[in-house]
Amino acid sequence: MNPDGSINKPWNLCTLQQVEDLKTLIRISPIWSTGILLHTPIATQMSLVILQALAMDRHLGPRFQISAGTMIVFATISTSISLALMNCFLLPLFHKLTRTSPTLLKRIGIGHILSISSMALSALVESKRLTTARTHRLTSNSIVPMSVFWMVPQLVVVGAGIAFMFPGQVMFYYQEFPKSIKNTAAAMVAVVSGTACFLGTAVVDLIRKTTGWLPDGINDGRMDNVYWVLTIVGLINFGYYLVCSWMYKYQNVENKEPISH
Repeated sequence: MNPDGSINKPWNLCTLQQVEDLKTLIRISPIWSTGILLHTPIATQMSLVILQALAMDRHLGPRFQISAGTMIVFATISTSISLALMNCFLLPLFHKLTRTSPTLLKRIGIGHILSISSMALSALVESKRLTTARTHRLTSNSIVPMSVFWMVPQLVVVGAGIAFMFPGQVMFYYQEFPKSIKNTAAAMVAVVSGTACFLGTAVVDLIRKTTGWLPDGINDGRMDNVYWVLTIVGLINFGYYLVCSWMYKYQNVENKEPISH
């Protein structure tokens, strides 16, 4: 301490509140880490969907052909519709029937389940696409006589999963973070998404270097195996999430079951 009562080396001395804030962040960090492996398969899927669409029949009618990148819009539309249904119908109905609302961790858990289901659907659709390509003896990136709209269900499912997990994560961090850093809650999800995008790219590069599943011509590869690997990763991460959420104790008990009207 200085003679005037000020702290000589503030970096060597913390207040009790700062210590408690750090403990809170440490408690939340395991659940936060599960978000990285939750978003990584989704980021990878969004990239692979475009590659698949380029090798599929994208005609909508006899003359109009949609672009490959347009397929991502189906996930966005699904997220928007799912959010509206969840806030206006599902949550009020759940509260009316049970007099409680699903906790934020349960909402995120539903997002995990839907994400895993979407990866499994993607694997099945890609398996069918590859079978069709081999039946017609198509190689490289030749257009397979299979409608690109076969991929809509998997995009709808992952869009619904995003509607559950993304707002759930933001609300969870905002509710559980110490007051001094509540304004960083949304940024934490952005950090997870950004990290997942980098990891998704790394996963694709690793698979290309170590396997023959993603050659330059996707009709000659096994992209369905990539989706199955993402499904397994999602299942392992979901198991880890269940353990973390089971051990986690809400700090803001009175708001742990927020009600949407």
